[in-house]
Amino acid sequence: MLAYDLGAGSGRALLGHLNDRGMETMEIHRFKNEPVKAGERLHWDILRLHHELLEGLNLVKQKGELPESLGIDSWAVDFGLLGSHGELLGNPYHYRDTQFNGMMDQVRKELTSQRIFERTGIQFLGFNTLYQLATLKRKGSPLLNEAERFLMIPDLLRYFLTGEAVNEFTNATTTQLYNPTTGHWDSELLAHIGISETLFGEAVMPGTRVGQLRSSICSDLGLSAIPVIAVAEHDTGSAVVAVPATERSFAYLSCGTWSLMGTEIDHPAISSESLALNFTNEGGAGGTFRLLKNIMGLWILQECMREWERKGQGISYAELLSRAELAPPFASLFDPDDDRFMPAGDMTSRIQQYCCDTGQAEPQDQGAIARSILESLALKYRRVLEWTEQLSRQSFNGLHMVGGGIQNRLLCQWTANSIGKPVWAGPAEGSAIGNMAVQWMANGALKDIWEARKVIRDSFPVTDYEPKDRPIWEEAYGRFLRLTASPKSQAGSEV
Repeated sequence: MLAYDLGAGSGRALLGHLNDRGMETMEIHRFKNEPVKAGERLHWDILRLHHELLEGLNLVKQKGELPESLGIDSWAVDFGLLGSHGELLGNPYHYRDTQFNGMMDQVRKELTSQRIFERTGIQFLGFNTLYQLATLKRKGSPLLNEAERFLMIPDLLRYFLTGEAVNEFTNATTTQLYNPTTGHWDSELLAHIGISETLFGEAVMPGTRVGQLRSSICSDLGLSAIPVIAVAEHDTGSAVVAVPATERSFAYLSCGTWSLMGTEIDHPAISSESLALNFTNEGGAGGTFRLLKNIMGLWILQECMREWERKGQGISYAELLSRAELAPPFASLFDPDDDRFMPAGDMTSRIQQYCCDTGQAEPQDQGAIARSILESLALKYRRVLEWTEQLSRQSFNGLHMVGGGIQNRLLCQWTANSIGKPVWAGPAEGSAIGNMAVQWMANGALKDIWEARKVIRDSFPVTDYEPKDRPIWEEAYGRFLRLTASPKSQAGSEV
């Protein structure tokens, strides 16, 4: 199986084999995914991503492999629009583009938070698709006048490969326009923002075959037709498939540019309590839902490193973690989900300003800044894990961490210290592995998600982190709660 996994900073193509020894993967291609600012607008370079997918196919051919199928997963909420002749209308906007700022508050005042949440069960984030489309409509965007089809990023890239325009369930649920109770796009919300329902197709479930490679691509690359599967196309949905859990009740943290923490449930938890805590109910593979909360994640650290690189103060990741480990503990704590950390740019001064505003020492050197980020994330993870237990009426024995962020050993250990429970870290390529697993479920090689998790557990290493230094982490957690005690910091939104 060929899995394309596209993150907000990079993409990769992995080839997977399933045999009696388990699952084996091989990285075929890795590439950057860098947004492009044109004028005042921030876009995804979608045609470059399409080119990289084709390059992945070419490299697979050079290795003498012919995948049985392929699947694509990516980040959520962003989309492209097709016109009457099936051509893309403009480059998709990036969810961090500033034109969407403020629209969420407007729509919530018009409809109320309760009404929107009752119909979608989705966390309030200012860049959700609902608010992106409302912005374009109210600005009179010519794109919407010409659009005949709405496709999210994996849908769009699949369309380039196959010519088939199909929406997929897990990604559709992230838009805050899909009603999980009715199983359809929500007509009331679409009508309110003035968007036609005809733009949207039925959202197919993960594991559905949605075409095969275009004949022109097969001819250009010298390939036979390869079936294309709609996997769990939201990358977190794929990552959760790859959580090597042994029990039905488990908590996970998909850790990368974003951190997403939650648990897997059979039905969406749409309640006043989950609304107040600003949790989300996103679709999962196998008819499940992901009760989770978005946390800003390693984006803050990544932006600091990019800032230092621009200033000629670049530092390797390994060296930065070494300096962070040596820096004084708990000198400067902050809420990673504070709105000031959302945009790209001068991240170090924002951290320092937060600390100044809260009467703390301002971290000055790179090690101190990195330590403040990682400790603040670990403490936020504990808060969100407690909320997850509260909402799901469960108590978890530990936390499964998957994704590229688990290569940060300090973050894994400090998370275990913070939550006071074991952390089980692995696999690192969770989204790509879950992507493949859904493809194997589609062709019958794996019976269901639980057989897939057993195979994954037996195939990939998991590192155990036991909690340490409990008294000082307990004290730090109490201080963290006091520093982040505003309603906005705790719930993530005004409800």
